[in-house]
Amino acid sequence: MDRGRNAPHQPPALCRRQPNPQQRGHPMKPRNPQLSLRLDLGGDTASQEAWAEGAPLAFLGSHVTLTLDTAHKQPTLDGVVLHLPLPPEATPRQIQDAAEAWLRSEAKHLLSEAIHRHSARLRITPPKLALSFAARSHWVHVEEDCLRCNWRLVEQPMAIIDQVVGSAVGSLPARAEEGDLFAAFA
Repeated sequence: MDRGRNAPHQPPALCRRQPNPQQRGHPMKPRNPQLSLRLDLGGDTASQEAWAEGAPLAFLGSHVTLTLDTAHKQPTLDGVVLHLPLPPEATPRQIQDAAEAWLRSEAKHLLSEAIHRHSARLRITPPKLALSFAARSHWVHVEEDCLRCNWRLVEQPMAIIDQVVGSAVGSLPARAEEGDLFAAFA
C-alpha cells in the first residue's frame, strides 16, 4: 500500500477499530461479556473461602464470624457472630455483598457518631459525611464542609477511628457561627 501523499489517512494504532474476534482465522479468543459472573465461578479458591459460612470478617480491630441464617431478616451482630440473612447455598459473591453492605452501614453509623462527638468537643457544626469506596485513598479526605471517609476504616480499632476522625474534624477550615441574621434587628 502506498503511504505517499495520496494515501488515505490512517488513524493511530490506538484508534483503529479492533477486528472482531469472531472472524474466521482470528488468533484472539472471544472475551466473555459477563466478567462479573466469573467471580462466582471457579475463580480463586482462597477468595471463595474468605466468603463462606464461618469465615472471619475484620471489624473494629478484631474479627466477627459470618453465619448464614435465614431466621434473621436483616444482618445482626450477636457478640462476635454476624448473622447474614442468606440461605446455606448462597454463593461467595452473595455472602461478600451482604457482609460488605453491613460493614458500610456500620461504617456510616460509627463514623457519623465520631464526627458528631469531635465536632461537639470543638463546638463546631458537624460536617457532612460521605463514604469513599476508592481502593487506594487516604482514610479521610477533608473538603470544605464534608469529610469523605473510606468505608474500610471500620475495620480498624475504635481508637484509630477516633484519632483519624478527630484529626480531620480539627483540620476543617474555621467557619463563622451562623446565627439568626435578623435577630439583631428585632
